[in-house]
Amino acid sequence: FLLRKAATVSTPVMEVSEAGGTWSLKTSTTLKNMELKFKLGEEFDETTPDGRETRAVVTFDDGKIVTVQTAKKAGQKSTRSVREMTGPDQMLYTMRIEGSQVVCKQTFKRV
Repeated sequence: FLLRKAATVSTPVMEVSEAGGTWSLKTSTTLKNMELKFKLGEEFDETTPDGRETRAVVTFDDGKIVTVQTAKKAGQKSTRSVREMTGPDQMLYTMRIEGSQVVCKQTFKRV
């Protein structure tokens, strides 16, 4: 309970970079740091921050970074995430749990 409460008041920072065809999405909060490295269109194995083992692929579609994480274990959730610029200094991150109505949205502002 306390960890979730602390997470709701933290301000995440996301850094997006690309070098030599390898992309990096770094997300940092006061509680946790995560980094996702990938090449567009290439599948890779990923362990999500909540511990799910997934097969993931990231594409660039219509100006949006789209990540699809397919759970390897039956009964675990698969997700689809979209990162898109909604203004010159603003990114909207939307994550959906496949097969449900559960959606999470975060807005990031350029610093």
